[in-house]
This record gives sequence, C-alpha cells and structure tokens, in this order.
Amino acid sequence: MLLHTDITPGRTATVDNRSCLFFSGFSYLGLHQQPAFKSAFMEGIHRYGTLYPSSRAGNVRLSLFEEMEHALCTHLEQQAAVVLSSGYMAAQAAIHYAATRGQLCYAPGAHPALWLGTPQLPAVDRAQWEQETIARVNGDADHHYVIVTDALNPITGEVYAFDWLRLLQRKVLVLIDDSHGIGILGPRGQGSIHLLPGTEQVRYLITASLAKAYSVEGGVVAGHAADIAALKKNGFFTGSTPMMPAGAHAWLQSADLVRQQRMQLQQNVAYFLHLAANSAIHNPHGLPVFILPQPAEKPPLLNYLAERDVIISSFPYPFPHSQPVNRAIISALHTQQDILSLYQFLKEYGY
Repeated sequence: MLLHTDITPGRTATVDNRSCLFFSGFSYLGLHQQPAFKSAFMEGIHRYGTLYPSSRAGNVRLSLFEEMEHALCTHLEQQAAVVLSSGYMAAQAAIHYAATRGQLCYAPGAHPALWLGTPQLPAVDRAQWEQETIARVNGDADHHYVIVTDALNPITGEVYAFDWLRLLQRKVLVLIDDSHGIGILGPRGQGSIHLLPGTEQVRYLITASLAKAYSVEGGVVAGHAADIAALKKNGFFTGSTPMMPAGAHAWLQSADLVRQQRMQLQQNVAYFLHLAANSAIHNPHGLPVFILPQPAEKPPLLNYLAERDVIISSFPYPFPHSQPVNRAIISALHTQQDILSLYQFLKEYGY
C-alpha cells in the first residue's frame, strides 16, 4: 500500500486529509520536529546560507566543518573524523579507501552503501561467516584483509556481536556502518563503538549517516588519524559538495537537546517493551525497531492499522525485490498514549 503526504511526518502523518499516528521512517530522536532544533537550523541558514559553494579541498575552508569533525571524533571515541554530504557518500568514500588497504571480506547482508561495485555477498549465516573469516585471516600470512559489516540490522532489530574479533591473530581493518546505532546506542549515544573490542590486531573505520538519529543530511567517517587523512585525499571528499553548513551548525548547538531526546526515546522504547513483553512482537536488543510478524491466516497488518489511522513501516528494503517486513518504529516524539494506542490495536489484531 503506497501512501502520499504533503507534510513531513513527525509523531503523526497527514494522509488523505487524515491525521495518522506515524510509526515508520527514522529520525529516532525526532529532532526534525523540535522547535529548538529548527531554530538552530534557521540560525545556521542566516549565518551560512543554504550551502557552502566550494569543495572541501578548495583554497578557502569553512572552519565550521572542522569544528564538527572534531566534535564527532570525540563523541565517537576516535582519533579523527571527516564529514560528507550524506551517509551513503560517507560509506562509499570509506569503502573505496578501505579497498586500498586490503582484500575486502563482506559480511552477509552488508548494506549497499558499503558495496564496491556489485560484490558477491556470503550466502551463509553470520555465525558461519564469522568462523570462516577467523580461519581466513589467521591462515593467510601473505594477505591484508578488510572486514566490511554493518553494526546492526534495522530490519530484524539485531545488534551484532563482535567479540569474535578477539580471535584474530593478524592485523585487519574493520569497516563498520553504524548508521542506525550512532546517537542511539552506548552510554552517551556514541553508537556501537562501545560494543567493539579493543585488540592490537584490529583497527576500526566507522561510517554512519547523520540523518537517522540526528536529523541532519550528512555522513561521517571516523577512525585512526592516518586513515582519515588518507581518505581526505580521495575524490569522494575532494570532488563532492560538502554537507549543508546549517545542518552542522544546528547539530553543534543542540547537544543538550540531543541528550534530552535520547532519554525520551529510551523511555518510549522501554514502555513499549513492557507492554509487548508477552506478545509475538519481536525486539531482541531494545532498539527503536519492533518487528511485527505477519500471521498467514490474518489480513495484512499494514491495511488493518491504516484503517485505524496508524501507519507502520512495511516496504521492500534495501531493494525493490526485498521482502517487506512489518516494523513499528518508535521515536522520541511519541507520547505514551500514542504507544498505548498502537499496542491496543496490535492486541486486537491478535498479537
């Protein structure tokens, strides 16, 4: 079922002149609908205009970008960082650089943003891939390897474990896309880096979209200073338009708001987890993503909820031929009554 709207959704979406509860999309912290964040964004537009009209490699540099990069590398607990115009651009810059550092070892289901060309992804499950990768790296002294993986799967709600990296006996670069973890996971919202083991054999290169949690169109790559310095010499950085300065300004001005919204998101997720504790609703790791299995004998859940002015996520992703998965996405914008209404409808449906 395809729906259209003329207004950007927040906790609600306007469809066919009806106001519907919106449990889809991302913008987990709901910053895009926060008056204080929008005010900071408008302040950035007044100060910097709608874009920075030069390459980051130009002879006149905007110090704002370097300020944001410093703040991000500190936040992500890395030596250095670079920002680009989107999460996809950041991931592509990272993978093109990573390919110069060793042979790419893709994880099953790696997001297309991490693809170099059209790689043949492993057809095995993740546990088997991990064991095969350990054996491959440890058994071949003549090769350098780069492990390429997502930090988590927003379609299944699974946060991947990385303790197995401790078993690697040779130095590797691990490129991780943390687009759905940054701003959400970790004691301070630093993302999945707090789940990654520190070993002498492994160094990390973290890439992420700034849109998913922070409502800013941009992307970041963070890691060792030498890797980031080298990445800044590739064409994805030197030949592309920078991210919108107003977005960088808004993010830098909104640290307190981000903390408040993250706390609200945690409370909302905990509330729905409590309501759904004895149901078939699936959320194994406490992400803002609740998987809603479609019973074969029931009418489509998507339609059932839409008839009750509730919109959930259900569409093929990341490809048009992918199987749709029913998901309810909780954001910091939702009220307890919103979440209770969703749960009551799901309970009536049969969960």
